[in-house]
Amino acid sequence: MRQLISQRKGIKLRQLHPGSDLVGEFGFEALDMVDIILEVESRFRLTIPDELPLRTPADFVAYLHRQLPPGAGTLPSP
Repeated sequence: MRQLISQRKGIKLRQLHPGSDLVGEFGFEALDMVDIILEVESRFRLTIPDELPLRTPADFVAYLHRQLPPGAGTLPSP
C-alpha cells in the first residue's frame, strides 16, 4: 500500500509509514484520496464506501483484510 501511494503521489517511500496520516502529514486533499481509493478499487475489484474513514496506509490494508476472502491473492502490506 505504501508503494502504491508513493508511486501515485510522488512521496518518497522512506517518508511514508503504515500509520502516516495522509491528510495531516502530506496535505492530501479529497481528490488525492479519491485517486488512491479508485486505484485500490481497480486493483482489488471492490468498492470502498464513501463514508469509510481511510487516512493511513494501514487503514487501507485493514479494510482490504476485512473485505477480501482468504486466498484471494496477495494483499498489500501497509
